[in-house]
Parts: sequence; structure tokens; C-alpha cells
Amino acid sequence: MQVTVGIASTGRPAILRQMLKYMGTLADLPDKVVVSIAEPQDFDGPKPDNMPFELSVITSTKGSCAQRNAILRSEVDSDIVLFLDDDFLIAEGYVAELRRLFAQDPSIMIATGQVLADGARGPGLAFDDAAQMLGQAGPANPTRSMDIRSGYGCNMAVRVMASPDLFDEKLPLYGWLEDLDLSRRAAWRGRVVRADGLLGVHLGIKSGRTPGVRLGYSQIANPVYMLGKGTLGRRHAFRLMSRNFAANLLGAIKPPPYLDRRGRLRGNLIAMGDILRRRSNPQRILELD
Repeated sequence: MQVTVGIASTGRPAILRQMLKYMGTLADLPDKVVVSIAEPQDFDGPKPDNMPFELSVITSTKGSCAQRNAILRSEVDSDIVLFLDDDFLIAEGYVAELRRLFAQDPSIMIATGQVLADGARGPGLAFDDAAQMLGQAGPANPTRSMDIRSGYGCNMAVRVMASPDLFDEKLPLYGWLEDLDLSRRAAWRGRVVRADGLLGVHLGIKSGRTPGVRLGYSQIANPVYMLGKGTLGRRHAFRLMSRNFAANLLGAIKPPPYLDRRGRLRGNLIAMGDILRRRSNPQRILELD
């Protein structure tokens, strides 16, 4: 099965270059890598001719959903598009196991892997530490997979030919919960799974992310929007919103240097006010600073 790796990247050319070079060192390569950027300065190498796989760079409207959709539209002849964040490193054998998994079970629409360490939950991980962690991980169990509610957007493979769905571009910029929204729509037609044979490490680099106020607004407005369209239930939506609001409220007392908890809390409160005024809209983050 033909596997294309799709990477939507904005404002992080150095980590993107490092990640692509790392991927080029693997023995188990994808057929193609497509990088979707918003501005020319978002990509600063490596040169496509120097890579052991076909490397293509395309330009799209800024935003993770729009940039990922540009990749899907360009790769209609692929069997699988594996979406990776520009700071996610896959282990040796990931692509081969992905091919085996999708070929063995045609009902699988989306597959996500086992994240050995996730720097997004803390200050982030150093590139060399992540690479060393993958090298020491040992062989994965390629036979075990389980059905889950949602793929994790930092490493999420989509069956192209069987899945006409695109990411919802009404979730702008960082696209908070866009992976959950797509997964729930795909689950209406097939399986969404996590496979233990797909190993990786998420560095969780903080640069180039959506500012705190905007992200905080999305943490409330996006679940409300998804509740309205039917891709999120009331209980799950409330749990997501209350968990993030509580974390931001407590974190605002003494915020860590790597997270803008106070900005996120302010965004939460603005979104709650908009809900009361019946003007909540995920795209309103484009009006916020």
C-alpha cells in the first residue's frame, strides 16, 4: 500500500528540517512526504533531491485543518496518508507496520500509534533524547490494536480512498480537537484504532503554537461547535471543557514558563461569555490577540 507522510508546519523551519533529516535515516521509508506550509519561510530544507524519498512542498491557507486538507487533496492516489506533527519522530518499522495493518483490515479508517513519551504534556523533549528513546525501545508488538474514540493528531494515519472526509476548516489555526472531530465522522463507516506496533515520540516543541488566549477560546468554543454538529456528546464535551478550565484556573496562580495558563484562562472566559450571548464561534479566535 502506498504511504504518504503529510506534515502541516508553520513557523518552525528548524525543527521541520531536523525531523525530515531524521526520517531520511530510517531504513523503513514512506513512498512520499508532502509538507504543507503557509509562507515560504516556513520551509528551509532539506533539498528534495537530497532525500531518499520523494519530497514535495505545497502552500496552503494557514491553519492545521486547511494545511492538512491541502495534503489530502494532493494525495488522492495514495492509499494512506500518515499525518505527523513536525516534532514527532517515528520508530524504525512504523511505516511497514502501518502498511500491514491497513492491508490486513479494510475496515480500519484511522490508526494512531503508541506515544512512548509526549513532551506536549510538559516543557518538551530534546531531539537527541527522543531519538535515543526510540533506539532503546526494543521491538513493538505488531499484532495488538484496540478500538479508540479518536486518533491523536500528532501521528494519525487516514485511509484515503475509503475516507472522503476532510478536516473541518471551521476549526481555524491550531484546530483544537480536529483529530477527534475527523475520527468520530470516520467511525460512522469503520474502525478507529490505536496500534501498539506504531511507536513514536512527540517532542512537544512550544514555538509556533497558537497564543494562549486563542487556544483558551478554542478549548471552550470548539467542543460546543462539535456538540452542535454531532461529533461530540454532551458528557464528553463537558468533561473536556471543565478539565481544561480547571487546569487553567489552577495554573494561572503560578503558571509554568512554558505554558500561558493565564492567557488560556482569559480565552476560556471570553468563550463562556460568548456562549451566554449565543455568539460562540470557533472562528472568532481570528479576532483575538
